[in-house]
Amino acid sequence: MVLDAYTYVFAIGSCFALLEAFNNGANDVANAWATSVSSRSVTYRQAMVLCTIFELTGALAVGARTASTIKNGIIPASAFGDNAGVQLLAFACASAGASIWVMWCTRNSAHVSSTYALVSSIAGVGVAAVGAKNVQWGWSDGSGLGAIFAGLCMAPFISACFGAIIFMIIKLSVHKRKNPLPWAVWTSPGFFLIAGTVCTLSIVYKGSPRLGLDKKPASYIVAVTLGTGFGLCALSALFFVPYVHAKVIKKDHTLKWWMIFQGPLLFKRPPPPDADTNTKSIVPDYAVIQETPAPDTDSIAKEKLGNASGDDIKAVPVAVDPHVDNEKGAIGLEYTHAQYQKLLKDATKRHHANLRLQKGPLGWAMRVLHVNKLGAGSIHETHNMIALVKRIPAQIVVALLYGTQYDIHTAQVGINNSPEGRRMERVYAHAPRYPNEVEHLYSFVQVITACTASFAHGANDVGNAVGVWAGMYAAWSTGSPSQAKAEVPMWQLGVTAAVICIGFITYGYNIMKVMGNKLTYHSPSRGSSMELGAAITILIFSQYKLPVSTSMCITGATVGVGLCNGTFRAVNWKRVGLLFFSWVMTVPIAGLLGGCLMALAVNAPHW
Repeated sequence: MVLDAYTYVFAIGSCFALLEAFNNGANDVANAWATSVSSRSVTYRQAMVLCTIFELTGALAVGARTASTIKNGIIPASAFGDNAGVQLLAFACASAGASIWVMWCTRNSAHVSSTYALVSSIAGVGVAAVGAKNVQWGWSDGSGLGAIFAGLCMAPFISACFGAIIFMIIKLSVHKRKNPLPWAVWTSPGFFLIAGTVCTLSIVYKGSPRLGLDKKPASYIVAVTLGTGFGLCALSALFFVPYVHAKVIKKDHTLKWWMIFQGPLLFKRPPPPDADTNTKSIVPDYAVIQETPAPDTDSIAKEKLGNASGDDIKAVPVAVDPHVDNEKGAIGLEYTHAQYQKLLKDATKRHHANLRLQKGPLGWAMRVLHVNKLGAGSIHETHNMIALVKRIPAQIVVALLYGTQYDIHTAQVGINNSPEGRRMERVYAHAPRYPNEVEHLYSFVQVITACTASFAHGANDVGNAVGVWAGMYAAWSTGSPSQAKAEVPMWQLGVTAAVICIGFITYGYNIMKVMGNKLTYHSPSRGSSMELGAAITILIFSQYKLPVSTSMCITGATVGVGLCNGTFRAVNWKRVGLLFFSWVMTVPIAGLLGGCLMALAVNAPHW
């Protein structure tokens, strides 16, 4: 009977642990890739593929390092004595508390840290299970709550410094030049050097014990790290530099992607005769613009928008402060709350209408849901039961594929004349736009930095997510509390990383649509600096087994790069404040959820 109870609790706890991993992907990973997608360096689909590859690689190579801190650093194994059941129940409640809170936040596009939600939930569970005195509140050799929560302040600041330093190097060496394009081309291998070195160092320095990397001498670490970094730098100089030289300097619009393998021969490739006069766009337009059309000031008073009760609502012209809302001081148009919500709903309806025109599985599913709407009456009415049965397969398809077709760029722009839209316009006005040809070059670099950031997330956050699951598995399989030195099974790391990727692919758009461009102006050169600064910070923390929030790191780096525009006005401080508020509130709420669940479970009547 005891084993049956253990199995029951382990099954429930495993579901919540995987749900927490799913939320981690939908929240933290989405925030990490929002920079690349917002900068238009990669599409959402490309981000999905690259995320899957590098999250798995980072998790399997480095990911177990922070798992021991989550599993035994907050509540020592000795606190449970010989009672494996209490430890198993504690980790199950911790996963439940964290996953419930983060899922609610993700569903409502509220950005929180899944790492600190889990840590706070474990702390709350510890108080309920073994008492506050047995919870490691202090530093505890770098694994206690004091060390973990120190990252709440240190990680964003350190990321901001790294991101700002990297972007200032780009700004001074490239953007400030009279002719920045050649400088951008010839200095680009340096970013491949940095990215390759950072990734390799994270693997070989205190690396995977399974590969024996944790016992290698310093000379081996230096040789492998620098060898890989300079090797990648040399490859980029041989193949990448000639390719972008022909594409952006010679303006060769006949160049194909596979010609990159011609390497230095591309320097001798003559530009086409119409290179300077061809109207075909050589590079995309990376300028972030307000894509929502502004309302007509002459006809807006005649436009009528119906609210839920059928009343007419009119947009009201209001005087706009020239120092606050725009530079012209023109008469603005203030939307009411009902109008603003209707505009958002109309945008969603247009998006769904476009999806219904597609020929793939998602288009079929959207058409089925549109045709088979629930009718009048209760759910048990015959026509509603039939519609519900028809909708179930379509709803499954939509849940799996809806995120792959979500228009992130349209969702990130602000509605004109709304408070958010005007705030974003003011922020963008303080950020200089650099030539598209230069930004196009850094879009390639940003792919590397985004992959580095995803690798860093896999190395850190997968260990955080798998820690409680590994503790539950050890207690269930052995019948005794999990030991501090117990090894995390490789299959658990792989499954957790896969679930994180699924969360990003299917649900990450909820966070991506409110991140990225709504913090500061984005472009590939800025985005690559943000991602590389965050990746370096995450890898430093993971080397010392300190769980840190990827969300906090990328947010800190974003603010740091935004300040490099030379003014505080280049950052949307209201959005930053909301993010910080959500981080702070995560600690007590997740702690209370986990602690209350544990208190109810431990003190429930039993026989």
